[in-house]
Amino acid sequence: MKMLASTVSMLALALAGCATTTDVMVAETSVIAAPEAPPAAPALTVAQADAFIAAAEKDLFDYSVQSSLVNWDNATNITDATDAAAAKINAIGTEKTVKYAIEAAKYAQIEGLSYDTKRKLDILRNGIVLPAPTKPGAATELNNIATKLQSDYGKGKGTLNGKPINGSDIEAEMGNIKRTPRELAEMWTSWHDNVGAPMKNDYARMVGIANAGSKELGFADTGAMWRSGYDMPPEAFAAETERLWQEVKPLYMALHTYTRTQLNKKYGKGVQPATGPIRADLLGNMWAQEWGNIYPLVAPKGAGDLGFDVTDLLAAKKYDELKMVKTGEGFFSSLGFAPLPQTFYERSMFLKPKDREVVCHASAWDLDNKDDVRIKMCIKRNGDDFTTIHHELGHNYYQRAYKNQPTLYLNGANDGFHEAIGDAVALSITPEYLVQIGMLPRSRVPSADKDIGLLLRQAMDKVAFLPFGLLVDRYRWGIFDGTIAPADYNNAWTRMRLDYQGITPPTARSADGFDAGAKFHIPGNTPYTRYFLARVLQFQFYKAACDAAGWKGPLHRCSFYGNKDVGAKLNAMLEMGASKPWPDALEAFTGTRQMSGTAMVEYFAPLKAWLDKQNAGKTQGW
Repeated sequence: MKMLASTVSMLALALAGCATTTDVMVAETSVIAAPEAPPAAPALTVAQADAFIAAAEKDLFDYSVQSSLVNWDNATNITDATDAAAAKINAIGTEKTVKYAIEAAKYAQIEGLSYDTKRKLDILRNGIVLPAPTKPGAATELNNIATKLQSDYGKGKGTLNGKPINGSDIEAEMGNIKRTPRELAEMWTSWHDNVGAPMKNDYARMVGIANAGSKELGFADTGAMWRSGYDMPPEAFAAETERLWQEVKPLYMALHTYTRTQLNKKYGKGVQPATGPIRADLLGNMWAQEWGNIYPLVAPKGAGDLGFDVTDLLAAKKYDELKMVKTGEGFFSSLGFAPLPQTFYERSMFLKPKDREVVCHASAWDLDNKDDVRIKMCIKRNGDDFTTIHHELGHNYYQRAYKNQPTLYLNGANDGFHEAIGDAVALSITPEYLVQIGMLPRSRVPSADKDIGLLLRQAMDKVAFLPFGLLVDRYRWGIFDGTIAPADYNNAWTRMRLDYQGITPPTARSADGFDAGAKFHIPGNTPYTRYFLARVLQFQFYKAACDAAGWKGPLHRCSFYGNKDVGAKLNAMLEMGASKPWPDALEAFTGTRQMSGTAMVEYFAPLKAWLDKQNAGKTQGW
């Protein structure tokens, strides 16, 4: 529901490593018989590099407009014809990305390049998720493997009570708290055995090919290439994410201890012991990455009663879909942002059409790199979609803010920023905000004793996700650099999930398996650290806004609605796009050049204090 589709999107977001879904991009050059004694190639010049960037940006700009229109048509009117048109235009984009990445690598080492040329060359060079070497046949083999892995995942099935169940249904049933531990274990085990294990050999072969391609582009391995898109050396970025994890880890540990205790009360020590790791299949999610589905099992009695419900308020105030969107726009207008263009309302999709199939998954679009911004949703008149509208508009306002940047800078400062902006805005839908827009009477603002339930429910997703968001790429970094060999793929995955998340499989795992392959982003080759960064950054952005607004109460109750000073500071960061290193953009809004988890810790401080009381005398950790 928070996917970003933007202007240079289908291409430039991928180029900068910031797309929320990632196509596999491979490269293979033609092999032509060379003369026995080829003449030395003339040295490339700064002028040639500048000319290359200018031509590439013009081509990519023109392509992105055409591509965005075709993909919008496909997403809002799914037919065989629009499917074919989208496949064709996206294939052209992949070819362009491959071509420009290979060319950029040739220019990257020239002495005397300007700041912008060097930065843009790096953006182009880092744009391929899986690069193939120029060895004949390598690109074809890599493409075939990558396509097969994603197809195998999509066709994968587990079992429930002995009967086959597809991936979408098994995800839903893993979150069904009425399922028994036996059923949960069956679904978990069958999914990992049936989907992950058969991928292992193909995955190992793919890693070898991609590493060879990464080395041709000047990187130590594919993991180092992924980590090179953060304006710092790869090893420094790894250390930065570890520092952030250590800042928020105590919050996770407290949540883990409390959740384990409640599951022990629910199931007994024969299923979930009172100490040690949590059984992975009991957490309401196939990968134990978010635990919100089991909130009813762990919530203290009455803690979730806030005294109001946004869905009910929308109905009482007679909000329709258009008014919900207008209210979201009003949030940004109150900060001083210019109104959305009339075309936004004429061209966006707010409701599911009755006459055609569409992609209802909420997304934000910028189709012309200027002012043709849109959202695509099948809005329902409920609190969740009211929040989602604010989030998606956060993407649109980010897109508008950087619209005057060159093509390759039409993006967030790093791949965590775009999602974090939308999430920070969504955090702002507090009771105080609802009072300010006339939706909730001040007399009905819940007292502080109602906060624990809301904070616990948020933590079950936002805090529980943190170690998983970190370990998925760390696991792959180890595979790419060779510290995790194919023979240890499964043992390493199980070990890292225990070390980071404190979870354990419900059944014994074979060393020959490949449980990691049962998570889409592994066979789908989607870098994952961006999601960890977004979870942390959203709270840092939110706190910066609240501080600028002079908010004095608990952070989780803050509203910065109507504060134009906040809007001006926010715009200063947004309009930079990807033109500067992300610490520059972060400093423009927060006053600091360092990402920090302390705002997240402050936000959940009341919950942490409550959890510590509940956990008193209990063993923490595993």
